[in-house]
Amino acid sequence: MPKNQFQRCIFALITVIITVHAYIFYSLYVINGAAFMETTGAGSVLTALNKMGGIPMLGTNLPIWTCVLIEFCFAYCLEIFMGSPCSFKLACKTANPRETDPARFETIVICATVVIMCPAMSLIAAFLYYPYRFVPFNILTLLANWLKLVCFNFPFAVFTQIFFIQPFVRIVFRAIFCRKAADIR
Repeated sequence: MPKNQFQRCIFALITVIITVHAYIFYSLYVINGAAFMETTGAGSVLTALNKMGGIPMLGTNLPIWTCVLIEFCFAYCLEIFMGSPCSFKLACKTANPRETDPARFETIVICATVVIMCPAMSLIAAFLYYPYRFVPFNILTLLANWLKLVCFNFPFAVFTQIFFIQPFVRIVFRAIFCRKAADIR
């Protein structure tokens, strides 16, 4: 899809904007929502987060928008410098892009991206969301939290990237760049 570095950056930007919001929602509501409501006695996750004063990150409670911004910065840099280039190379080792059906090759690239990005972002999240207030830092606790996050996030990542996020990103990307190409002519 992207033909040059600028387009790759835009493609990654659209992907990361959608993905970070999806994962924060998934993490807050699906993985941790019941625990937040139980801890605070709130009837909803949003009420629980408000009672807690935000999302527990880096040993303090931060507003949701701050967490989104921090995760976005990590995810975008990781996608640009590691995720995109390595996933394409990994996909090319599995299938030849010239001989493979384009839809199948795109699916292979998406899966390769998930294989790279999910463990990497889960490690970053394990560090950011480590329970610093309750547990002194321990590398084994960090690794256990990382493994837990990978186990939760990997199935969600594969499913959402293949069936929702990447198809939507491709539609948006085509709308932006195909229209500009048509305007130039």
